[in-house]
Amino acid sequence: MNRTGYLGDLLGQLVERRFAPLRGNSGKPVAEMCANLLTGAGEVSTMRLAREILGAYARMDDAARRAFFQHLAQDYDIHSDAVIQAALSYADARDARHLRVLLQAAEPRRQELLRRLNHAPGATVELVRMRTDLLALVPDMPELARVDLDFAHLFQSWFNRGFLVLRQITWESPASLLEKIIEYEAVHEIGDWEALRARVDPKDRRCFAFFHPAMPDEPLIFVEVALVKGVPGSVQTLLLDERKPLDPAQADTATFYSISNCQKGLQGISFGNSLIKQVVALLQQEFPHLRQFVTLSPIPGLSAWLRERAQAGDTSAKALLDNPQALDEAEQLRLRRLAAHYLLDAKDKRDRPRDPVARFHLNNGALVHEIHAGGDMSPRGLKQSCGAMVNYLYDIDQVESHHESYATHGKIAATRSMRQLARAGQE
Repeated sequence: MNRTGYLGDLLGQLVERRFAPLRGNSGKPVAEMCANLLTGAGEVSTMRLAREILGAYARMDDAARRAFFQHLAQDYDIHSDAVIQAALSYADARDARHLRVLLQAAEPRRQELLRRLNHAPGATVELVRMRTDLLALVPDMPELARVDLDFAHLFQSWFNRGFLVLRQITWESPASLLEKIIEYEAVHEIGDWEALRARVDPKDRRCFAFFHPAMPDEPLIFVEVALVKGVPGSVQTLLLDERKPLDPAQADTATFYSISNCQKGLQGISFGNSLIKQVVALLQQEFPHLRQFVTLSPIPGLSAWLRERAQAGDTSAKALLDNPQALDEAEQLRLRRLAAHYLLDAKDKRDRPRDPVARFHLNNGALVHEIHAGGDMSPRGLKQSCGAMVNYLYDIDQVESHHESYATHGKIAATRSMRQLARAGQE
């Protein structure tokens, strides 16, 4: 892949738009400015008001921001009576005019307010940050969840896959971007610059990220890839401080060992599916000899599930939790069996696989390939899964059929050996 500088390449495809709040303060209440923004028709006045509102929001303290979101929830909601009347009218006359009235009535005015706020140059990143604040408030103020639905609805369109740009992150990428890779890494901590270099610079390592033209300096999600021989079972081996890089011509497997979402304000907006599929296509183009595409993934809910079993009287589960860093061979086999049982059989309240990482990869069309005891012996790995990790296999010829079976019937694709392990874990 062409390892050109990120900014020069990306900025050539867009006109950079950075948010610059208006200097000074008009003194008008934000509620008044929001009302004026919705009634105003001129593009210049809309941009100016949007900048002023976003600038005022940036200066708010926590209490003022809570009041702002409460204002959006209460005063910019739908009018139920108008929706009912519009629906009845449309039921009587199913034409474009009545449908337009129904759609307008059924859409909260918050959505149009957010659209107009987004007229300000660079406003998209400010709205993503605004949603980050909102999400932090929702647990204690559940009435704000309906405001979040409007943010999520608009972001689904604004961050559509067609707008995203895939770029490779290299050691030659801007330092500011590399710092963000260190900051946003959510699976295996990057301790320092040399640790980062070991992940993006060697010839057998790759890192790819999605960007949005409205947020050219901010990665949305990134994936780290190791080119290896065979299917790896230990992240410690992949991340050894001193190792000899493999000649990519000798690799037969591409391993996705870390996928990190970067923007809390884009929670619930799915990028991972598209990212993995596009990276697979790029790697196939660059290295046509690769035969396998797998992950080496954490099992973040395993320890919590084992604790439930231990509390119910499963002494073997308790033994695994008591001493995960020093399991003997029999205990490692027991851990693998219970992990397989957990991944294939444990369900959440919505009858989905209980493990969130499993749901992600299974919905993408992967299959449960292999489980490894001692795969992640870091403090985090021991805490969340007693050190166990799992490979999900992306079989390019079967990804779509696996996805359809999972999405339609909840069927989990897994190798025969994994099903055998899961049955043994039930005993």
